[in-house]
Amino acid sequence: EVQLVESGGGLVQAGGSLRLSCAASGFTFDDYAIGWFRQAPGKEREGVSCIRSSDGSTYYADGVKGRFTISSDHAKNTVYLQMNSLKPEDTAVYYCHFEGPGPEYDYWGQGTQVTVSS
Repeated sequence: EVQLVESGGGLVQAGGSLRLSCAASGFTFDDYAIGWFRQAPGKEREGVSCIRSSDGSTYYADGVKGRFTISSDHAKNTVYLQMNSLKPEDTAVYYCHFEGPGPEYDYWGQGTQVTVSS
């Protein structure tokens, strides 16, 4: 079973930066996607960014384009989300998500809190 371990959340002032990490283990797929979702209080969970292992293609939500950068270290099976120019509206619990080659390979991390103060 795939396991995801997240780290890097915290409290930062507006305009600051944080880097989230998601270390994945327990799989042998060559083609998968790892990404980040976030959920703010009272709001639905939304996709933030993801990266595909096969070709390195990336996706960013409109609200984070130009501020967030996703990258991966295949040797460590770890994905990073560099978040710059953070805004108070980025405050949320950020969840790492793993998507394998079929719908049965869908896993979530435990979540990490990101709080941006104004």
